Amino acid sequence: VQLQASGGGLVQPGGSLRLSCAGSGNRGIGWFRQAPGKERQGILCISSSDNIIYYRDSVKGRFTISRDNAKNTVYLQMNDLKAEDTAVYYCAARSYLCSRDRTAFTSWGQGTQVTVSS
Repeated sequence: VQLQASGGGLVQPGGSLRLSCAGSGNRGIGWFRQAPGKERQGILCISSSDNIIYYRDSVKGRFTISRDNAKNTVYLQMNDLKAEDTAVYYCAARSYLCSRDRTAFTSWGQGTQVTVSS
């Protein structure tokens, strides 16, 4: 099933956004982001059994991930956004477990732009 990320936009520093990843299925779903000129980096992931792994300490306490099986969607709730969070955000899927290796994710959504600026 193809993934579709949505919910990005322009937000002021300290604001919040919730991104959605539709088509998640019963799979491990990771959120990644890529800023201009930088490599794509993992943020956090939720496994098919809802175990959560944070890939970046900088988002702990600000970002959370959750799953709504009825809607076949995984959400990334982002609070207290900072300018350094500006990037294109992608969701990606792999069977069951999370992985720190982004190449282990076999299905990717198209990305949604998040811009944090005053």
